[in-house]
Amino acid sequence: MVIMIKKVTMIVLDSVGVGEMPDAAKYGDEGSNTLGNTARAVGGLNMPNMQKLGIGNIIDVMGVPPVKKPLGAYGKAAEKSPGKDTTTGHWELAGVVLERPFPVYPNGFPPEIIEEFEKRTGTKVLGNKPASGTQIIQELGDEHVRTKCPIVYTSADSVFQIAAHEDIIPLERLYEMCRIAREILQGEHAVARVIARPFTGTSGNYVRTYNRADFSLKPPYETLLDKVLAAGMEVIGVGKIWDIFAGQGITKSIHTNGNTDGINKTILAMNELDRGLVFTNLVDYDMLYGHRNDPVGYAKALEEFDARLPEIISKLKEEDVLIITADHGCDPTTESTDHSREYIPVLIYGSKIKPAVNLNTLPCFSDVGQTVADFLGCEKLKNGKSFKELITYSL
Repeated sequence: MVIMIKKVTMIVLDSVGVGEMPDAAKYGDEGSNTLGNTARAVGGLNMPNMQKLGIGNIIDVMGVPPVKKPLGAYGKAAEKSPGKDTTTGHWELAGVVLERPFPVYPNGFPPEIIEEFEKRTGTKVLGNKPASGTQIIQELGDEHVRTKCPIVYTSADSVFQIAAHEDIIPLERLYEMCRIAREILQGEHAVARVIARPFTGTSGNYVRTYNRADFSLKPPYETLLDKVLAAGMEVIGVGKIWDIFAGQGITKSIHTNGNTDGINKTILAMNELDRGLVFTNLVDYDMLYGHRNDPVGYAKALEEFDARLPEIISKLKEEDVLIITADHGCDPTTESTDHSREYIPVLIYGSKIKPAVNLNTLPCFSDVGQTVADFLGCEKLKNGKSFKELITYSL
């Protein structure tokens, strides 16, 4: 008998990596282990629900020992694509493996890019250097308010970020600047994402808002999302999924203001969707805690998600599957404030899923996407190997 899965809910805990990959040194990420190091930094995590699913069976997590019989399938996945950013991670989960990394700018953007941007937006820019987003608005915020010039900066990731105070440059104007930058940044300078980074507040106390918007490249070929649509089902993107995939393959997009809102809206989407994919990104781990090297905040956010997990699980119907995973690391305990090249956790649960199946180390994030395509009866993805037969009951 063919196992029929009607709906998959895939939740990406943004940046919750589970240990350095073998090539981490190439990226300056030796010793990174976002989940493990965060647990150690706070003297142990309290995550009884993730524990039951097998998170402590994947790696050593202080406070979350392994269980004898996890309720679902568990393991970790290696990134085949070069890179360690949001776009690369999510695209690979959805079946796209990059052959070369997106361009990065450790010395800021070249004059021809900045001059073209200034010409087309009619304004000079401040910054043009790699920086922490929270630090650069403290450093240049006052000058920005005085001059009304946007702050342009990058990071170790392939991003062109534009920060502006919402009272100085209105959101729609900021988004228009981002669209202009996206048009300019093509070819050899085709960065993965142009990001609007609005902030509010006063001198010495500027804070980023949830009105960020990402202007991504479109994936180079069809992803899991396109295949689900082509099979006559729906895809609901919760959080920044629309931004990451430039809207491609998404039926409905739901904006979120942080993890709690993201969890609430995921539950609503699960109730709403009959057949297809709910694809959620919970960004706070990365945005609020990883990049700010705040292991205490990171740990609290992990425990808050764990506390809501029974509610999410209670919404699963007999023909539904839940997948909890990540897209890269962002270890809050290391000197770096950037993403880290790490394995990602893979936890899969549902009434059709066998308990206690150890997936060990999957060689590619796309194995997850290929399995989802297999669950939903979609056309195969270009990359990845399905492990559906390994984890589902055959009758």
